[in-house]
Amino acid sequence: MNTRTEKDFLGDVELPADAPYGIHTARALANFPIPASPPVPASLVAALAQVKKACALANRELGFLAPEKAAAIVYACEKIQASNIAHPPLPALQGGAGTSTNMMLNELIGIDAGAHPIEEVNLHQSTNDVYPTAVKVAAINGLRALAEKVEALQGTFQRLENKFAHIPTLGKTEMVDAVPLTLGAEFGAFAEAFARDRWRTFKCEERLRVVNLGGTAVGTGLTAPRSYIFHVTDKLREVTGIGLSRGENLVDQTANADAFVEVSGIMKACAANLLKICGDLRLLHMNRKIKLPAVQAGSSIMPGKVNPVILESVMQIGIKVQANDFIVTECASRGSLQINEFMPLLASALLESMELLGAACGMLAKHAEGIAADEAECERQFNSSVEIVTAFLPAIGYGKATELAQKFKDRTDPADRTDFKRFLVQELGEALVTRTLSPQNLMALGHR
Repeated sequence: MNTRTEKDFLGDVELPADAPYGIHTARALANFPIPASPPVPASLVAALAQVKKACALANRELGFLAPEKAAAIVYACEKIQASNIAHPPLPALQGGAGTSTNMMLNELIGIDAGAHPIEEVNLHQSTNDVYPTAVKVAAINGLRALAEKVEALQGTFQRLENKFAHIPTLGKTEMVDAVPLTLGAEFGAFAEAFARDRWRTFKCEERLRVVNLGGTAVGTGLTAPRSYIFHVTDKLREVTGIGLSRGENLVDQTANADAFVEVSGIMKACAANLLKICGDLRLLHMNRKIKLPAVQAGSSIMPGKVNPVILESVMQIGIKVQANDFIVTECASRGSLQINEFMPLLASALLESMELLGAACGMLAKHAEGIAADEAECERQFNSSVEIVTAFLPAIGYGKATELAQKFKDRTDPADRTDFKRFLVQELGEALVTRTLSPQNLMALGHR
């Protein structure tokens, strides 16, 4: 095999002659042989390429980089962003606060552009300002994609709310029958929860728009020209199309990662809603109030069994996202003094959660479109429940309602204890019962 030799202050390393990366990436691949680790997220690699492009443009405009060299670097960055340059599977669980990933980009870009990885591609940069900035760019793009998926999910449940608005059913508290409402109202509550997720996901982008690019190693901008520090974020704003701004205190922005914890918490809230709502849908399906779409055979031994596999998959994603929130929180709190050494794991967990939640919302929206109500079963359960008498309290009072409930339960013939609504018609008259138990009255938000 043809090889080439590269050297750094640690010594020489032989690489394949056609390797698109250099000695720093080769050392990282050797140092972190972690088969179970996911690779550096593709969205982060693309965001790093955008950051490198912005830095090259700023250095060119300020005269620190030759125009032809800057053009070559920019072109290489665009190819990486478009996934036209393959990057090696560098593990996400790497030490060094992301230095290995930053150096991999420097080398991939430099070799393709014929530029020096450090003196030209990495000009006026440090991993400590480039990497967190790229994580924020990738996360903002991830949040925007997630917000679209949550919006679609909200719309699906709003349509189901309208579709089921005419179906009275029994609410459940403590897993037992409670007062009546409509099946549409149950789905409307789901839709409202997703509406909050949509709003929170959309708004929390603001927490990530402040970047520390130009702060170099610890936020003081050491080794970078002042003109570059004040210009490079403007170029990044142009490159990404995101309303980014340079932090007023770059030492703070370099040392502290609490903004990521806040964003992760928003995603944990979304995960909690997905877990709760999917659990509720499974219960409604089990109680035969709704019918979930059958998507695959559910058993290798029980013919005809169909399981709620989509809901269970979404719930597992919710559990994973909640676990990732712990990882993000732990990584942010483990930073020391002027740097967060655990940013690679933080980035991996944060970006993974966004992708997982987007997939979960898409799966659930598609599945929910096929949900059907079993109106006959809803009616049977509704009519047979003594709890519907609660709706008559304004008209007949608590004492009379209790008397009617007990009278119905005391019937000796089991056949006479199957339709409480019919019993109420006999006792109170059809007009009062029909009016009181109508969907409009049940959902009128109080009585007149």
